Amino acid sequence: MQDETYMIIAIEEAKKARDIDEVPIGAVIVYQNEVIATGYNVRETSQTTLSHAELMAIEVANKKVGSWRLEDCTLYVTLEPCPMCAGAIVQSRIKRVVFGASDLKAGCAGTLMNLLEEPRFNHQVEVTKGVLEEECSTLLTDFFRDLRQRKKLS
Repeated sequence: MQDETYMIIAIEEAKKARDIDEVPIGAVIVYQNEVIATGYNVRETSQTTLSHAELMAIEVANKKVGSWRLEDCTLYVTLEPCPMCAGAIVQSRIKRVVFGASDLKAGCAGTLMNLLEEPRFNHQVEVTKGVLEEECSTLLTDFFRDLRQRKKLS
C-alpha cells in the first residue's frame, strides 16, 4: 500500500510533464518514509539529453542529503528506467526502484535487460514492477494518442 501512495505522487509529477507537452514520466525519491525529491521529464523543454524524470529527482535528492550516495532511498517512477537512468540509479547507490509501466523499447529494469540487478556491478538495486501499472500506462498511451491526433491536424 505504501508503494501505491508514493506512486500516486510520481503520477502527479508525470502529469506536470504532460501539462507542458512533455512525455508524462514522473519520479519520486523517498528516504525514511519522507519524500525528499521529485522530478518529471523536461527533455523537450530543456533540449538536454539528461532531463529524464529520474535524473531530475536524483539531482534534487543529492542536494537534499548532501551526498552523491542515496543508499537508503527508494525511487518511484512511472515508467521503467532506460539504460541511462538505470546507470545513474546504480551509480547513486539507490537501494530500491519501484516502477509502474514496463518500457518495451528501452526498459533496463527487467524488460530488455536488467542493469539494476546486474551481479557484475558493485551495487545492485532491488526492483518492484507493475505498481499502479494501468494508471501509468494509460497516462502514456493517452499522451501519445493525443500527440498523433494533433500532428494529423497540423
